[in-house]
Amino acid sequence: MSIQSELKSRSDLDYETNIIAVSKTFSIDVIKPLIEHGHLHYGENKVQEAVRKWTEIKKNKEDLKLHMIGKLQSNKVKYVVPLFDYIHSLDNLKLAEKISSEQKKINRRLKIFIQVNIGDEDQKNGIHKNQVTQFFEKCVNDLNLNIIGLMCIPPANKDISAYFSSMNELNNSLGLNQLRMGMSSDYLLAREHGATFVRIGSKIFGNRI
Repeated sequence: MSIQSELKSRSDLDYETNIIAVSKTFSIDVIKPLIEHGHLHYGENKVQEAVRKWTEIKKNKEDLKLHMIGKLQSNKVKYVVPLFDYIHSLDNLKLAEKISSEQKKINRRLKIFIQVNIGDEDQKNGIHKNQVTQFFEKCVNDLNLNIIGLMCIPPANKDISAYFSSMNELNNSLGLNQLRMGMSSDYLLAREHGATFVRIGSKIFGNRI
C-alpha cells in the first residue's frame, strides 16, 4: 500500500492529509520523477540549496509548492519569501517581523506555521505552549502574517500520541485548520490526531548518504 493510500484509508476522518516530500540534499534529477508523476509539495531546509534547485523549475511549474521546513535565520528571509510558499519554522518575534517586512516589499504572503516546543525541550526551537496564543495574536494582528497552523516535532522515546493530541487541541483553540506534524516513522499516528501536512523523506527518496 502506498503512503497516500495509507493516509486515505481512515474513512472516518473528514480532512485531507498532504504529503511534503522532503527533498533536501537530493539532486533535482532524483526529484524530477516525482514532479512528473504530479506530486506538488516539497520540503527544503537550506535556503541556498533550494534557490539553486527550484528557481527555474518553479517558473515553469507554478503549481509546485515549496516548504521551508528547517530553522530559518532572519538574514535569509529575503531569499525565502520570493521562492517558497510555506514556512514551517516561525519561532521568534524577530523572525516574524522580518518576514512581514520582506513580504510587504514584493506584495506576497506566504502560508506560515508557528513552531511549538511542545515538549519544553531546551535543545529545541519553538514557542512554548503557554506563550503560543500571545505570539499568534501578535503575528496576525500586528504583523499581518498568514498563520495557517501550528507545527511540532515531539520528544523522542516518549508517548508521542499525547503530544500530538495536545498539539491538535492547541491548534483548534486558535481556530486554525492546518496542522503540521508527523514524519516517516509516525505519520499515520499524526494523521489520526489531526495532521493535515506530514513530512516524508526516507520512505520516498530512501536514506540520505
